[in-house]
Amino acid sequence: MRTAHLTLDPAFTVGDTTPRLFGSFVEHLGRCVYTGIFEPTHPTADADGIRQDVLDLVRELGVTTIRYPGGNFVSGYKWEDSVGPADDRPRRLDLAWHSTETNRFGLSEYIGFLRKIGPQAEPMMAVNLGTRGVAEALELQEYANHREGTALSDLRVSHGDKDPFGIRLWCLGNEMDGPWQTGHKTAEEYGRVAAETARAMRQADPGVELVACGSSGQGMPTFAEWEATVLKETYDLVDYVSLHAYYWPEDGDIDSFLASAVDMESFIENVVATADHVGALLKSKKRINLSFDEWNVWYQSEWEARAKTFAQDDWPEAPRLLEDHYSVTDAVVFGSLLIALLRHADRVTVACLAQLVNVIAPIMTEPGGPAWRQTTFFPFAQAARHGQGRVLDVRVDSPTYETKKYGEADLLHATAVRGEDGTVTVFAVNRSRTEALPLEVTLNGLDLASVVEHSVLSDSDPDARNTLDDPDRVKPHAAEGTTLTGGTLTATLEPLSWNVIRLA
Repeated sequence: MRTAHLTLDPAFTVGDTTPRLFGSFVEHLGRCVYTGIFEPTHPTADADGIRQDVLDLVRELGVTTIRYPGGNFVSGYKWEDSVGPADDRPRRLDLAWHSTETNRFGLSEYIGFLRKIGPQAEPMMAVNLGTRGVAEALELQEYANHREGTALSDLRVSHGDKDPFGIRLWCLGNEMDGPWQTGHKTAEEYGRVAAETARAMRQADPGVELVACGSSGQGMPTFAEWEATVLKETYDLVDYVSLHAYYWPEDGDIDSFLASAVDMESFIENVVATADHVGALLKSKKRINLSFDEWNVWYQSEWEARAKTFAQDDWPEAPRLLEDHYSVTDAVVFGSLLIALLRHADRVTVACLAQLVNVIAPIMTEPGGPAWRQTTFFPFAQAARHGQGRVLDVRVDSPTYETKKYGEADLLHATAVRGEDGTVTVFAVNRSRTEALPLEVTLNGLDLASVVEHSVLSDSDPDARNTLDDPDRVKPHAAEGTTLTGGTLTATLEPLSWNVIRLA
C-alpha cells in the first residue's frame, strides 16, 4: 500500500469548532424517550423518572445541543398537550410513526433532562409548521421563555417551572419538503409561513436564533431550488438552513457505503453555494450558516419494509422502531461523517446526531435492564472530547479506490483540530477493508514533541457489534508503532479503522 501523506500548518485553517457541532436529537419515536431516557419504574430512575444509567452515558458521550421533539413527530405536535400535571395530559395518535403518544414526558421533563446533563446541554426546540403556524409558535415561545406576568408565562409558573426555559435556538418546522411530512408544503408555501413565523418570534425576542428547513436530502427532486426559494423569503430573518442525511449500504455496496462522506461533503458545499448565491442576489452582507441537525447511519430500507407491515388499527405505545445495531463497519463510516462535519466547521456550526437513545442511537437500553454503548458511541465521544478548537486545513494525498456510487475515493479520510493549549488531534479513517494504510504527517510550525495516544477502533470481524449479551465486544484499543520524530508523524492505520492520534 502506498503511503498516505498530509501536512499540518497553523497558518492554514478552516475555522473554529462550536460546541453545538456535537449535538444530538431526541424525538418522540419508538423507545428514544420511553424506556430510553424516561422509565420511572427502572431501578436507576430518579424522582423524575430519568434513567441514571442512561444519563451517565449521555454525559460520557459529550453531547451538547439536543434537538426536540422532532423530527417528523413535530408536524403533528400540540405543545400544550405536553405541559401541566402528567396525569391530566391527553393521549394522541402520532401520525408520523403510527404510534400512540402518552405525553407523560413533555416540555418540562425535556428541560429538566438537559439540566441534569449539565451546563453544556442546550435546548434546540422545533415548532410545528405542518399542522399549525405562527400563533402556536408564539404561544410556545411565551410559555417557555417569558419570565412572568402573562397568561402563558404564569401558566408555566403554575406548572412548577418558575424560571423560564431560556430556549434560544428554534427550528422552523421539519423536512417540510418531504411528501411524507404531515402538512407538507411547496417551497413557496413554506418560505412564506417560515418568514411570517420568524418575523413574529423576533418581535417577541430579537435575540432568538432560527433555523429554516432546507432539503431532506441532496437526492430530493427539489434540492437547491428549495433552498433558494426558501432563503429568498427568509434570508434576513433566519440564521441557519438545515441539512439532513442518512447513509446505509444500499444493495450491499460496502465500498460506496464507506465513502458516504463524499456525498456529505458535497451536500454541505452545494448548500453553502446556494445560500451564498441568494445572499449575493439580495446584496446582503449577512452569511447564513448550516445546521446539519439530522445525520447518521440508518438502515432506511429495513424501516421502509417494516412500515408496510403495520396494521392500520394498531397504534402501540413506544414500539421498538429503528433500533439499528451498529457494526464496526458502521462505526468507521460514522467516524468519517464526523470528519466531514469538522472539515466544514466554518459553515456547519450546528449538528445533531439522530438520535440519542435506542432509535438509530449510540446508546441502547433494555426496559428494566441495562444500558450499553454501541460501536458508534466511541467516535462521537472522542470527537466531542478532542475536537474542540481550530480545525486545520488538511489536504490529503492518498491512495484511492473505485466505488460504484461516488467514483474514485480516497482510502484516507482525515482532519485535525488544534486545541487552545496547542495540542493537536488527528482524526483519520482507513476505508480499505483488507489492507493497512501507512500514514506520514508533516508538522509545520506546531511545536509538537510527543504522541499522547493513538486510539483505534477496528476488529478482525467487520460485522462485530455490541449487544445486550456482549456489551463490550467492541471498543477502542491502543495502536502500536506510532512515532513523532523531527517534525514528522509516522503511523499505520489498521484496515477498516477509525483512528484518533493526539499530539502534545
